[in-house]
Amino acid sequence: MLQQLGQLPMGWLLIALITVFGSAAFFLGRMRAERLLETTTGRMHSRPNYHGYYVAMCTVVPVVLIAVAYAIFAEELTRTQLTRELPSSFDRLSAPELQSYLESVRRAAGNAASDGADRVFQAITNRYLELRGFVNAATLMLLGALAAAGIFWSQSRLKPDFRARALVENGMELVLFLCAGVAIATTAGIVVSLLYESLQFFQKVSAWDFLTGTRWNAQTNAEFGALPLFFGTFMIALIAMLVAAPIGLFSAIFLSEYASPRARGWIKPVLEILAGIPTVVYGFFALLVVAPGVRQLAIWINELIIQLGLASEPVLAAQPTSALAAGLVMGIMVIPFVSSLSDDVINAVPQTLRDAAYALGATKSETVKQVVVPAALPGIIAALLLAVSRAIGETMIVVMAAGKSARMSMDPTSDLTTITVQIVSLMTGETGFDDPKTLSAFALGLVLFAVTLAFNVVALRVVKKYREKYD
Repeated sequence: MLQQLGQLPMGWLLIALITVFGSAAFFLGRMRAERLLETTTGRMHSRPNYHGYYVAMCTVVPVVLIAVAYAIFAEELTRTQLTRELPSSFDRLSAPELQSYLESVRRAAGNAASDGADRVFQAITNRYLELRGFVNAATLMLLGALAAAGIFWSQSRLKPDFRARALVENGMELVLFLCAGVAIATTAGIVVSLLYESLQFFQKVSAWDFLTGTRWNAQTNAEFGALPLFFGTFMIALIAMLVAAPIGLFSAIFLSEYASPRARGWIKPVLEILAGIPTVVYGFFALLVVAPGVRQLAIWINELIIQLGLASEPVLAAQPTSALAAGLVMGIMVIPFVSSLSDDVINAVPQTLRDAAYALGATKSETVKQVVVPAALPGIIAALLLAVSRAIGETMIVVMAAGKSARMSMDPTSDLTTITVQIVSLMTGETGFDDPKTLSAFALGLVLFAVTLAFNVVALRVVKKYREKYD
């Protein structure tokens, strides 16, 4: 029996039980409030629905807390007890080996197909299922008891003068506060984890050498000079912004100021479709279409320069993958971020500003250049900042079209790499988390986070300056 309980899909079952308990509590609370409304001669403080919400809240909250505790501690409790019951021969296993063995047991228990396994493994798997079944059964009984107690207790408090509405609104305010707190806690957790792992890395590698070194060979733990990665990241992002900024901004100006409603109705959705294309598709496009075209163009330029006698050897690298190919496609990818946000900001500029400019004799182009764009500048800066952040954090396009060579070259037709590509490369494999190779990925992530934060701070200061000018 316990083994069958150990194979229950507890995740879906807990969600279903929370839904059932909450719905039942709401209807029971509402029905009791309606009966009170029929029997009382005075006026009730809150509507019956609020009484139902109150009963549902008192029922669901403890149930959700138990479900969260189950998700966090159930597996650990099961493994701890199972480890205590293992034969003495397992004492020779190291901690990683023991965890790997227990993970195999967990997978075998989930698949319920380990007939070919040895008897010891089968017995341990069965015991794991029994322990997990006991935890599942205890959790389900506790959920049912808490739900029943919550319904009984909350219904006993319902009276005509009971302030159910105020309590429900306070509860919802607390829920919203917790949601905001989760976002803040997540950000703080990311920063703390990056700082902790980065400090461990900088205890083994000099921070100065990391930030200013020009040679990167982290795969062999030999050299950790990250300057080539910074160079490649910003060079490709610069190429992308040279494509996305003018095209996106001019598209937004055309759509908001010059295009007819019919043209705007089909041009803007087409532009926004670009934002929904997976980056791997952009990567294939860059690798199969743009990169060969860039290479052929570079070869043609080299031949032309040599024929004109301006050089005796090729000037451009003309490699199969290049920073220019990745930057061009990345620029196409971030065009919607610039155009859509800029279009919304430009449309938000008050029409009275345009009318005043026309009354003074300004033409449409003069109004756009001297009135509309300056008034919308804070939002345009925000759009450009979002595009820059998107370009700096892109990975797939760079992996497929720019290469993985850590070098500093002003030649856009040579292959380069970026911070994100190296983070992916360093975090894959079987290297331990205490190895400098793996820790360097956290140091790169910390630098990337600091650079993005600096962009945001500068942008906020610029936005504040111009917003004060045009408010």
